[in-house]
Amino acid sequence: MEIKEVFQTKEIKKTLEILEYYQHQCKIIAGGTDLIIQLREGKEKPIALVDISNIEELKEVKETAEWIEIGSAVTFTQIIGISYLQNKLAALVEAAASVGSPQIRNAATIGGNICNASPAADCIPPLLALDAIVVLQRKNIIREMHLEDFITDKGKAALEADELLTKIKFKKLQINQGLGFSKLGFRKALAISKISTAVYIDREQNNRCKEIRIANGALGRCGLREKKVEEYLLEKTLDKTTIHQGGIKLKEEIEKRLHGRSTVAFKKEAVIGVFQKAFKKALECCDTEGSI
Repeated sequence: MEIKEVFQTKEIKKTLEILEYYQHQCKIIAGGTDLIIQLREGKEKPIALVDISNIEELKEVKETAEWIEIGSAVTFTQIIGISYLQNKLAALVEAAASVGSPQIRNAATIGGNICNASPAADCIPPLLALDAIVVLQRKNIIREMHLEDFITDKGKAALEADELLTKIKFKKLQINQGLGFSKLGFRKALAISKISTAVYIDREQNNRCKEIRIANGALGRCGLREKKVEEYLLEKTLDKTTIHQGGIKLKEEIEKRLHGRSTVAFKKEAVIGVFQKAFKKALECCDTEGSI
């Protein structure tokens, strides 16, 4: 099957009309860093492409009193360059900076990273830890769902054929809330993640864990939350002992999940250090003044 039509749209409305008409025979392209490869390998065979890279609304990052909203066509280079994210959301910036080469970061978009649903997608763990929400739009209908529910399996997301992911949003972080990120790959930025971990902490005044969200990449069929480890750490004092215990508990969960895989011996040990590094960064972030 050959591509017969390529549309370059400047409005969400027009994009949705095209998606409604072509349904499963149409694919959305922005940066194209994943889709171009899939087309070459014959994994995707659409008859139409819709280029959304010129829709200004999808390239905006907005800050409201309570939320940060990132348009789906925002590139990783854009995220790295946003000054007000460098404070409380430095972990998200770090994750964006770890994606591929500079050339890839200039083209690749956060929406594509999410919709491609690769187990090793670098920005998914911090967004999961932030309990991010995706905003999906089809003709006359807008719906929201948690990112955790949107990514359903390796390479699969709960996106209908006539839907467009328009933005990702999450609540701003306050004092005593922190986010940390750590990644283990072969060659830093050019590496596909072997392990990536993000940790969100909401700390009580008495240094106990009020809320914690732990998300991993490349340790399952898709990016996921570590709910059992979160439950184990809840209400515990945030000290070196807790960090150590959390790493051991996470190791046990990874060993069960990856049982029988050739990578389990390496990953169950390596994840401890990656988790502990992300945890410590989250604690440091808790001490940072101000929101975001």
